[in-house]
Amino acid sequence: MDQLPFRQIHLDFHTSEKIPGVGQDWSKAHFQEMLQLGHVSSITVFSKCHHGWVYHPTAVPLSQQHPSMTPGFDLTGAIVEAAHEIGVQTPVYISVGLDEKLVNTHSHWLRRNGDGSMGWVNWMQAGYHEFCLNSPYLDYVTAQAVEAAQRYPLTEGFFLDIVGVRDCACQFCVSELLRRGQDPRDAAARAVLGRETYTHYCRSINAAVHAVNPKIRMFHNGGHITRGDRELANLNTHHLEIESLPTGGWGYDHFPLSARYVQGLGREFLGMTGKFHTTWGEFGGYKHPNALRFESSISLANGAKISVGDQMHPFGQLDKATYTLIGAAYGEVAQKEAWCSGTTNVADVAFYSTEAIAKNRLSGVGAGQADAGVVRVLQEGGILFDVIDRDSALDYKVVILPDTIAVDDDLRAKLKVFLARGGKILATGDSALNADGTFAFDFGVTAGGESPTSPCYLVPCFDLDHWANGAFVVYSTAKTLTLTGGEALAVREDAFFNRDYLHFCSHQHAPNTKETAGPLMVATTNTVYLGIPAFGLYADKGQNVLRDIILHGLRRLLPDPTLTTTLPAQGIQTVQRQAAEGRTVVHLIYGAPVRRGKDMEVVEDLIPVHDIAVALCTDAPKRVYLAPQMTDLPFTYADGMVKTTVPVVACHQMVVVE
Repeated sequence: MDQLPFRQIHLDFHTSEKIPGVGQDWSKAHFQEMLQLGHVSSITVFSKCHHGWVYHPTAVPLSQQHPSMTPGFDLTGAIVEAAHEIGVQTPVYISVGLDEKLVNTHSHWLRRNGDGSMGWVNWMQAGYHEFCLNSPYLDYVTAQAVEAAQRYPLTEGFFLDIVGVRDCACQFCVSELLRRGQDPRDAAARAVLGRETYTHYCRSINAAVHAVNPKIRMFHNGGHITRGDRELANLNTHHLEIESLPTGGWGYDHFPLSARYVQGLGREFLGMTGKFHTTWGEFGGYKHPNALRFESSISLANGAKISVGDQMHPFGQLDKATYTLIGAAYGEVAQKEAWCSGTTNVADVAFYSTEAIAKNRLSGVGAGQADAGVVRVLQEGGILFDVIDRDSALDYKVVILPDTIAVDDDLRAKLKVFLARGGKILATGDSALNADGTFAFDFGVTAGGESPTSPCYLVPCFDLDHWANGAFVVYSTAKTLTLTGGEALAVREDAFFNRDYLHFCSHQHAPNTKETAGPLMVATTNTVYLGIPAFGLYADKGQNVLRDIILHGLRRLLPDPTLTTTLPAQGIQTVQRQAAEGRTVVHLIYGAPVRRGKDMEVVEDLIPVHDIAVALCTDAPKRVYLAPQMTDLPFTYADGMVKTTVPVVACHQMVVVE
């Protein structure tokens, strides 16, 4: 199948039956003009929306065309024809999980939570109700998909929305569990059935659609690609899409974390953001054009194509302001595509995702935030990295076990082979421990219990770049450690006491005793261990001295990184290899999300940074140049390292080494 287009639109059209005149202003010429203004190469168009209406004639029982459309008018088909006429692809959208039209007549098909309550909203609330795919609803929505495949033979793919593994206690799921002799009140039993229900849905609808057109790409969207669950990812037939609207609840941490995992699965994939100021369903909301430029650049730098979410007005015309906004970003993307296709990521370091190692989803300080914390530390430290799961090959210089990665027999054996061939490990918190609390590998220490006070204090045994040495507060307890041959890089001091109504000091916590209570950060030749949940703490507190302490330990294990630059900490740097073209592309991005309003990060100003030094470990190059400008850069090459200086990075700059 042809490669995914780079510049995609995901076009929502969730339209209430109370809205009159649906499609009345449709104009092929205007639609094509907007796509060209936006430099669009693919647009996902709607067959059926969350409200349950379809936008073309339908013969499927219970299926119904939107009641305020002109009877017989095929709006979906008109869009497909208009887009294909100008060379734009048209995947088809079907809302699978939601169909509000059916709620009043087929409420017995709805999903129920484990306690029997409604899945999304209650009856007297405005909003959608989710259907169970273990009910006859599956046959209904499958017939809708088959009809769309038959009506639109030129469509390249299906985007099937609001699906995933669900916990359900509807009458169909309860009956099935009882038939199996299981207790429907048992959450574990419901979880097994929920996974079976989802996999059966994916395989059956994939087969039904492919019986009509085997070339159609099938993507099932649940808002997130679960790290470590390759079976679910592989139910999508050709590619993956990372739904990640930074202002819509995902934040700016989610996409790089997801992308650095997904690219390793060997699939083409999209980074999906939105044109909205907030999130889906917003009319009249526009993010700043620089935000889309920034987000598109991050996608390219991580090996992804781009999809931007939009919502068409019910009258059937695309909004010119929106496609002017999108065009500002996509015009740049179009110029960069040649250096961004068929890429593989270059990484020195990989970290095991706490989400991927499912048994390690522990409670406590930092447990749920460790993945985001690692991404922040590595991006801000300019470290090239991947995110891995149990099935990943360990072709890296350093592997990180962040905060909660306990070690079972399989992981222990894999990491022992990695260490034996010269690999190195950095671990923090409860990671790298056997079931009995002992270390799975030689970190030069033995582990005891927890420190008596929270917070405790960390005193580095090395010089920091930006601070004079001191006792830095750690907002948690720490492991009590005893040296057994390792080198202490930092030691622990406890507080005088924990805060209590019987004894407290000052506004927050008691000061340090100034007495060493043992090592806290320890190094051997091929390991570094830090006895606190450091990555989760960094994600939670943003304590940049803690970041620099972590990076000191990491750089001790990684003395010769593949890439170093002078990009500031807010910058993002990646290296993507285009093997077919024989070139390596260094991506340099500089942008600063800032807080606007309550809990809303936006990008507005993109401040250029100048004279960025770049040093890349590579074979002797024939040419070094800026892309897409095609401007040659002077460079030196010695000891396996090419060095050059980039005059300016204005949002995103690619440096190509051929």
